[in-house]
Amino acid sequence: MMGPFAAVRAEFTKIFTTHLWWVLALVLLVYLGALTGGLGTLFAGLQSGAIEARGGHVPSFGDLAPPLYSFATSIGYVFPVLFGALVTAGEWRHQTITPTFLANPHRFQVLWAKICSAVVFGAGYGVLALAASVTGGALALRHFGLDPELGEVSTWHLFVRALAAMALWGFVGVGLGVLVPSQAAVIVTILAFTQFVEPLLRLAAAFSVPTADAAKFLPGASSDALVGASFLDLQNSAEGTMVVAHLDWQHGGLMLIVYGAAVTVIGCLTTWRRDVS
Repeated sequence: MMGPFAAVRAEFTKIFTTHLWWVLALVLLVYLGALTGGLGTLFAGLQSGAIEARGGHVPSFGDLAPPLYSFATSIGYVFPVLFGALVTAGEWRHQTITPTFLANPHRFQVLWAKICSAVVFGAGYGVLALAASVTGGALALRHFGLDPELGEVSTWHLFVRALAAMALWGFVGVGLGVLVPSQAAVIVTILAFTQFVEPLLRLAAAFSVPTADAAKFLPGASSDALVGASFLDLQNSAEGTMVVAHLDWQHGGLMLIVYGAAVTVIGCLTTWRRDVS
């Protein structure tokens, strides 16, 4: 009979036999490094006046360093979500879930092992995401004579909270994989919601106080609240006409835990209990 720690060890062994973890890590590094470096150069150049804005007006984005560093989570959170979902839904897709349940008939232990591994890998992706965003952002800021604020205590607090957010997103991903065991369906669902649905909802909600107050409870907004910064703040700093509401960081983290627990519990009561062949 396999115990909980043995189940976690077996899950890590299984993950390291696949290409999923390092392919996602590689794409994350390249994507976030290029995005943060490119947009950081644009925003820092505009704010410093080195890049001439339309009409000769020099826009002010406020404190640039935190939003640029938060690219790690406000853009990169899709990677731990996908990882968590695929380590679960992928087993149904490749029919490895049957030998997994035969080796350990205690399905709660199997689920616990997946959550533990996804949280650890989520934090690992957080380290890589911060490395990419901080490198690209800090180089851009220094190039235009702006302070990258790497010596500020608040910046390091942001880094710690970003790691926590990425770890929690791994938990959310496992819950989604349990709830939607179809690999193709869960990928489409995650990409559609994170890249289109929620950003559009948050943008639309920012034009009035009541809708902004409601939008702060969305998953991505909760994550941004936990981290304490978001790339969406750059647009609001420049325009100054949008309404932005934030939870405090503790409640942002709590909301992510609630989302992860909710989808996991619903999935356990439905698809996770079904028979396998």
